[in-house]
Amino acid sequence: MANEREWENYDLVVVGSGFFGLTVAERAATQLGKRVLVLERRPHIGGNAYSEAEPETGIEIHKYGAHLFHTSNERVWEYVNQFTDFTDYQHRVFAMHKGTAYQFPMGLGLVNQFFGRYYSPDEAKKLIAEQSAEIATEDATNLEEKAISLIGRPLYEAFVRDYTAKQWQTDPKNLPAENITRLPVRYTFNNRYFNDTHEGLPVEGYTAWLENMAADEKIDVVLDTDWFEVRDAVRAASPDAPVVYTGPLDRYFDYSEGKLGWRTLDFETEVLETGDFQGTPVMNYNDAEFDYTRIHEFRHFHPERKNYPKDKTVIMREYSRFAEGDDEPYYPINTPDDREMLTRYRELADAETENAKVLFGGRLGTYQYLDMHMAIGAALSMFDNKVSPLLGG
Repeated sequence: MANEREWENYDLVVVGSGFFGLTVAERAATQLGKRVLVLERRPHIGGNAYSEAEPETGIEIHKYGAHLFHTSNERVWEYVNQFTDFTDYQHRVFAMHKGTAYQFPMGLGLVNQFFGRYYSPDEAKKLIAEQSAEIATEDATNLEEKAISLIGRPLYEAFVRDYTAKQWQTDPKNLPAENITRLPVRYTFNNRYFNDTHEGLPVEGYTAWLENMAADEKIDVVLDTDWFEVRDAVRAASPDAPVVYTGPLDRYFDYSEGKLGWRTLDFETEVLETGDFQGTPVMNYNDAEFDYTRIHEFRHFHPERKNYPKDKTVIMREYSRFAEGDDEPYYPINTPDDREMLTRYRELADAETENAKVLFGGRLGTYQYLDMHMAIGAALSMFDNKVSPLLGG
């Protein structure tokens, strides 16, 4: 048992083996020659980025929902290419509405499909301006009104209203207007989902990439281990080691200021007796009649892999709801009450950093949604500005 083992002395302790934690661990080991202990409560490395082969088909699935790597940060791109090569995959999404698959995000392709004729860029801009004039953005009092003020009622009702209600389990009329800051319509036929300079998927998969980050012999990864069950023993064995904590911020302080609100995701994976179910990696289901928000078909993420079966495919339906109890937190809800709690937790975290050399990072440790490249970039900055000085770098 992890809580009964004899812990060695380490220079740095990292709680959590997602991209943030592994980036800090890798830098400390390879750049400063420090011994690093990485503790992970799950039975596998990598946090939500973990991927594995579906046993019946061998098709690589992303266990916690689709992960698409993209970045315009040159430092991050140079860093990650030390551990994996990338395919030339470009992410494209389609949206199912009333039995028709539309190009997504909203652009000229969707506008022309939805309204049934060709609109030039100028004509489409005029159309959306006319439809969104129903409500002035500054007068919007809820999410529905805000969305209509940005894209007009027809597009809102078809592609935003029911999808948002499924995501939040709440009528958009009862959600705050500030939940939407932007709702862009592209006035081109470019339907690439991301506009970053670099985009692709790891050639050998996410788990291989993550394992390469932790491959240095000075890094010890211990799985199936809850930090709060072993904290006293680990700190006693490594009294001078700073701690980089990437778990839930409120959990660290025993929810003393209340529980921060999160949305969680449920996944339903199925093997189908067909070589291709939907013809694309991700299909959004925007209508209320479907209780899931989207379906992933993982064979389409790696069309270059010739070993996938031709008569079977793996799909994953994704459901969204509020997180409760021990549910895995995915997206911060960030209500006004959450933001007030977060301010108080940040004050406690600052004191913990000063008094106990505990640094808080990552999605859970900072209560913010971070794409993979953002987590890696933030970890590199933390290593440079905080961890390295603490370790004498």
